Amino acid sequence: MAETNEQFISSSKTYVQALEELSKQAFASFEKLVDLNLAASKDLLASAFSYAQAVLGAKDAQEFQSLQVGYLEQMAEKSATYGQHFFTVATSGGAEFSKAFESKLSEVKSVFADTLETLLKNAPPGTETVMAAFKNAVSASQDIIEAAQSSAKKAMNEVESNFTSGVNQVNKAAAAAANATKKR
Repeated sequence: MAETNEQFISSSKTYVQALEELSKQAFASFEKLVDLNLAASKDLLASAFSYAQAVLGAKDAQEFQSLQVGYLEQMAEKSATYGQHFFTVATSGGAEFSKAFESKLSEVKSVFADTLETLLKNAPPGTETVMAAFKNAVSASQDIIEAAQSSAKKAMNEVESNFTSGVNQVNKAAAAAANATKKR
């Protein structure tokens, strides 16, 4: 029984270490998104004040219209760039997290399986039925986790595809709006 306790403690330590690593990765991705948003907000504010100063200094309607077109083009470009950066940070962080999660989950499952086997071997006589039911329940839960992982991967791929499509549509719409404004 001492061997089982040691294995349980070992598997618990492995689980906590894996959780710590995953938490650090998730937090690092979150920090990157916060940095990106702060930089974008600062840039947007600077652009807005610069535009306001330029508009207040416009000498005629033609210059005002030219400033508007330039500002719209600039905002469309910045929006597209922001979307691409956001997408890159989010997907790379998600991909790294998923990869690490799968790796750590594999380690934890292996240690847990070893612990379970030792527990089953050292089970008191007469508990074979209970232990078999427990083993089946663990196996079923692992199958559910694997199915959930597969579904999450498919959902992430779909979100990634939809986001890319959305960014492309926004870029096209911004370009069309800028062109329409230029023609006026």
